[in-house]
Amino acid sequence: MPSPRSRALPLLLAAAVALVTGWRLAAPASRPGRASAAARLDARAAGLARDLLVVDTHIDLPYRLEEHAGPREDVSQRTPGGDFDAVRARQGGLDVAWMSIYVPSSLQTAGGARDLADSLIDLVEGLAAEHPGTFAVARGADEAEAIARSGRIALPLGIENAAAFEADLANVAHFHGRGVRYATLVHAEDNLICDSSYSDAQKRTWRGLSPFGAQVVAEMNRLGIMVDISHVSDECFDAVLAATTAPVIASHSSCRHFTPGFERNLDDERIRRLAENGGVIQINFGSGFLTAPANEWSSAAWDAEQAFRTESGAREGSPELAAWRAQYQEERPFPRASVDDVVAHIEHVIALAGVDHVGLGSDFEGVGPTTPSGLEDVSKYPNLFAKLLERGHSEAAIEKIAGGNLMRVWRAVEARARQLQLESTPGAPPPEAR
Repeated sequence: MPSPRSRALPLLLAAAVALVTGWRLAAPASRPGRASAAARLDARAAGLARDLLVVDTHIDLPYRLEEHAGPREDVSQRTPGGDFDAVRARQGGLDVAWMSIYVPSSLQTAGGARDLADSLIDLVEGLAAEHPGTFAVARGADEAEAIARSGRIALPLGIENAAAFEADLANVAHFHGRGVRYATLVHAEDNLICDSSYSDAQKRTWRGLSPFGAQVVAEMNRLGIMVDISHVSDECFDAVLAATTAPVIASHSSCRHFTPGFERNLDDERIRRLAENGGVIQINFGSGFLTAPANEWSSAAWDAEQAFRTESGAREGSPELAAWRAQYQEERPFPRASVDDVVAHIEHVIALAGVDHVGLGSDFEGVGPTTPSGLEDVSKYPNLFAKLLERGHSEAAIEKIAGGNLMRVWRAVEARARQLQLESTPGAPPPEAR
């Protein structure tokens, strides 16, 4: 990407992190009884991944494919790079893979936010058209489940950064018409809708939602687009919950309890309030979201790179910058998280709010090689399910975490939209019935 996705996760700096492969729960070969038990656990987890509806609400594939130099990778086949392709998705049991329609914050002022979002939606639609036996775009919860039952991978659309709406409320309906079913209100900088968790707390534009942002939330409720509060400031979170009449989601966030001071993750009180709203927090797999050491490393690496680039004039893609990153990584190895850390976040939400309010929002393709050992790509969900089983979670609980909770919220948002549309136009059928 031309710029880091966030200040706390300088992905390009972490590009030299060695991927850990072949992770297993099995005990040493010298303990055959325990090894056999571990093998049974792995088999049970693989069966769950195969049989349950597995939903991941944030995969940054479209932007990666758009920015990739040279011929576009065929993700209907196994690919040498990235975190997502159909082969690995099927190995991992992934049924509903939300495609992130990512809009960089720079386009808020430079222009072109709506155009980029439209082009990335075109890309996803193109994938489905080119590989109709593998992928299909899903525009509703029932449709997503039907696609999964047909053996294909459902690709719902979520805009990451509602700067794509620009300054025109009509664009909310435009993107609903294009199939968008959630929108992250903001990204790395304040926009016309609300404040970002990454912006300077003393210089925030709106101290929450703007007047236009309140209109956007109401229109998203009316149309049936889930409001995504990942990336928003604490004040914006509070304002959204006061404004919405439908459940909201955090499509790719984790728990601030483990990363003190990192506003991008939700604190305990807001996790409880999200549950009271009926919503769900989808746990981000990026190591910087999971542990304080990884978060601190990422922040320090970002600051160091900015200082080097200012001093040297090195540009993105230059040999000088690549060499600097390699040396930085060699001298300061990245403290990568593990699958146990993801489980810790899931269990923290369960302790605070119950098992009905947590799910999976990996940020695959967006956090690159900072993913945890054991959860490197979309083939590895069974490793997470095995660890949850090992920790004593029931299959019914894992079904909710794997996707049931998100699907419940999606249907609740759809139902609220139908109600609002009928209230605003008595006797008129909702859009999907017209």
